[in-house]
Amino acid sequence: MAHLTRQPWLMAASSRSVLGALASMGATPRFVGGCVRDGLLGRASTDLDIAIDQLPEDSARLLESASIKVIPTGLKHGTITAVSEGQHFEITALRVDVETFGRHAKVAFTDDWKLDAARRDFTINAIYAGIDGQLYDPVGGQADLAAGRVRFVGDAAQRIDEDKLRILRFFRFFALFGQDEPDAETLAACSAAAPGIAGLSGERLHAELFKLLAAPNPLPSLELMAEAGVLQQILPDGFDLDGLAQSDDEPLRRLSAIATAGAPSIAERLRLSNQETGRLAFLMEPPAKLSAGIPRRDLRQLLYGHGPERIGDLALQQGAPDLLPRLDEAAPPRFPLKGKDAQALGMRPGPEVGKMLQALEEAWRADDFATGRNELLAKLTDLSKN
Repeated sequence: MAHLTRQPWLMAASSRSVLGALASMGATPRFVGGCVRDGLLGRASTDLDIAIDQLPEDSARLLESASIKVIPTGLKHGTITAVSEGQHFEITALRVDVETFGRHAKVAFTDDWKLDAARRDFTINAIYAGIDGQLYDPVGGQADLAAGRVRFVGDAAQRIDEDKLRILRFFRFFALFGQDEPDAETLAACSAAAPGIAGLSGERLHAELFKLLAAPNPLPSLELMAEAGVLQQILPDGFDLDGLAQSDDEPLRRLSAIATAGAPSIAERLRLSNQETGRLAFLMEPPAKLSAGIPRRDLRQLLYGHGPERIGDLALQQGAPDLLPRLDEAAPPRFPLKGKDAQALGMRPGPEVGKMLQALEEAWRADDFATGRNELLAKLTDLSKN
């Protein structure tokens, strides 16, 4: 029997206390999903999911009896969260889908591990590990993981019909774990169901797309998505995957590099925050092409107009990280005059004062910020007399 060994989270005292409490009345708790999958690949994991063959109410009672904090995060769907030594454990009773409708499903609890595995999306996410590391693999996930196969549990078209977001999840997992060519039947099922993506919420698309864009090399998956007509459902205003080559691995910068038009519509479609929307619009319509050799004067002007955060963001998106050390060096000064300086000269606040200060600031910028405060005050005095 295969075993998962040497995982810090498996050996941790917090894990042993939680699993010990859950098993105290004869149940069999097992880790499942990402932590087991990543552990088999030698990758670190902090998201710890546990499946168990007992009702959530019974699990909660046993945990509380062991003085372990319990949060009823999803009792209706069989899920509670235990917190031990700062670590969160999401604990879900074995279940079967009675009725599926997108993200949520009507479920029934079971004690059959094979039925629980059958409702999971991919075989590589349906590998279970007990506290001793012994693996339970009812759908062949280990073999698929070793071979780089991303395979649905059961019929791909049926699983996608249950939740269209699984289309994006397939391409994300292929970016992370896939090798060689994906299964043709699965690609065909994703392509056929692609129009159904339109019915997904922007929040769900946002989360899944950004996870895909954070993969070390999402390009092959994005190309497959375009061939299958999937990417067109997310970026209907157009995209150019050639732009990804110069972008770093930050999701929004990668999005801005491949999207060709329509920042407002993208922001609305993906329910971006105001901060994300501002970044996306700036990166998609940049004020300049950056390089490590940009003249100091030009860099100072860009920094004054847009700030170091935006310019640093743009440098990374445009493949010019060597420019970053120069941002502090080239930082321009603040405009030395304020409205109170005009008042000190006897001017009354109003639009005319604002126009004078603006004109002086523009001239100061054009002089590469060289004009001193005293000279600017003298010019302001002259302007006030005209």
